[in-house]
Amino acid sequence: MNMQALMKQAQNLQKEMMKSKEEIDQKEFIGESSIVKITMKGTRTVTNVEIKADESLSIDDIEMLQDMILLAINDANKKIDEFTEQKMGKFGNSMPGLF
Repeated sequence: MNMQALMKQAQNLQKEMMKSKEEIDQKEFIGESSIVKITMKGTRTVTNVEIKADESLSIDDIEMLQDMILLAINDANKKIDEFTEQKMGKFGNSMPGLF
């Protein structure tokens, strides 16, 4: 394989990787716990926090609510990682540290 063909192949791979990364960045991921729902973009920017109405929730439950929000955010981050691996894993370790 000549150098020019190798460079063209690398450019095509780079374009495909950038397209996949853009798809990941634009996709919304939802993380949930029992009464909290967090929506994030693939960039890990939180776009929405929803707390389901629950008449039994009192001021004393704030610590529990904070834990639920944390769990929901971590759930969304895990889904982003899984989707990123699914989309970008096909590129292998050709560019370590890129994502």
